[in-house]
Formats: sequence, structure tokens, C-alpha cells
Amino acid sequence: MEMILAVFRSRAQALDYIARLGRMGIKASAVSTPREANVGCGISAKLGAFDLAAARRAVSLGNYGAFAGFFRVENRYGRVVVQRIA
Repeated sequence: MEMILAVFRSRAQALDYIARLGRMGIKASAVSTPREANVGCGISAKLGAFDLAAARRAVSLGNYGAFAGFFRVENRYGRVVVQRIA
């Protein structure tokens, strides 16, 4: 299973970002940041890959200095694989 995470170093900014996505009509939810990402506050925004372009726009519209980046998370044969998305 694959998911896209928007990772933040601030819990408050992560939750504000999720609310912003909701106002834009993008379905997002708060999830625990995988340890393998080696960054963040523990909460990330989970969203669908098809919403990535709009999610990037939402980051640029807000004041999110604690934004660490977008990551693709996959479970491969029981291992969690985390990749930063350029």
C-alpha cells in the first residue's frame, strides 16, 4: 500500500495544513510520521497521490516554515520504505 505524506516539524502547522486542504476540497488525514522518515514532529498529513499538485500549492499559499517535505511511503514485503519526493 502506498501513501503520500506531507511531513512537518510542528504539530500545529501539520494540523493547520490538514484543515487548509479540507477547505480546498482535498481529503487528508492526520497520521503518525513513520520513524523511517527521520524527520518531523510525529504527525503528518496523509493524502492521495492524485492530490499531490494541489497539496504542493497549499504549502506555497501558507506560512509553513516547519514543512519538511513530501514523502512516498510503501510497505514492501513487511518493510516500510520511505522516499522523499522531489
